[in-house]
Amino acid sequence: MIWPTDIGPGAIATVVAVLGTTISPYLFFWQSSQEAEDLADSGQRPLKQDPRGASAQFRRIRFDTFVGMAFSNLIALAIMIASAATLHQQGITQINTAAQAAEALRPIAGQFAFAMFALGIIGTGLLAVPVLAGSAAFAVSETRGWKGGLEYKPQQAARFYAIIVAATAAGVLLDWGNVNPIRALVWSAILNGVAAVPLMAAMMVIASRRKEMGRFVAAPMVLVFGWAATAVMAIATILFFASLI
Repeated sequence: MIWPTDIGPGAIATVVAVLGTTISPYLFFWQSSQEAEDLADSGQRPLKQDPRGASAQFRRIRFDTFVGMAFSNLIALAIMIASAATLHQQGITQINTAAQAAEALRPIAGQFAFAMFALGIIGTGLLAVPVLAGSAAFAVSETRGWKGGLEYKPQQAARFYAIIVAATAAGVLLDWGNVNPIRALVWSAILNGVAAVPLMAAMMVIASRRKEMGRFVAAPMVLVFGWAATAVMAIATILFFASLI
């Protein structure tokens, strides 16, 4: 398929990757499971059994989500702008290693460029690894009906913790393999964007059904924005696959 020169397959893939890192499927499993665990740990009953406490819980969840998403998107925007102002300005449009990206900091950080970038990578890893491995364990355990959750001890939910260990070990092995880390990050983001579409559609269908949600069925405005986001993700995914033809 022929695309305009300024909107080629690479640009479309980048859009899908950005969407995939913003609305990542693992976040659906992680946040919902953590909210359920927090309620259980605090001794409160599920909201369907105690609807009077729903308003306060929804306000807390809404505030937490809005603040978290605002910070994450502002940081992502700052990273993209900084990369464009440093790497792209110098004509560097192909990054294959973290060391190459670190070099962009040299005009600012000098000899400390490597240390600054290393601290950023380590901090990101400490934040991302538990979330990614944990969300995988939540997703598989919930799909298979296994006992799972961080409130359990390893001997109480062996399969849940085994998935966390396996996911972490797979990441270590991948790091030791002959894999381009930057390319792996991009393709994982693209896969996230593609996988998010059916999950978002299923989530919106369930959220709109009173049979499943009871009095907690999603409000009309939530459904409008939810389906709009799903449509944007779907269109980007369709364009991505069309660009491969």
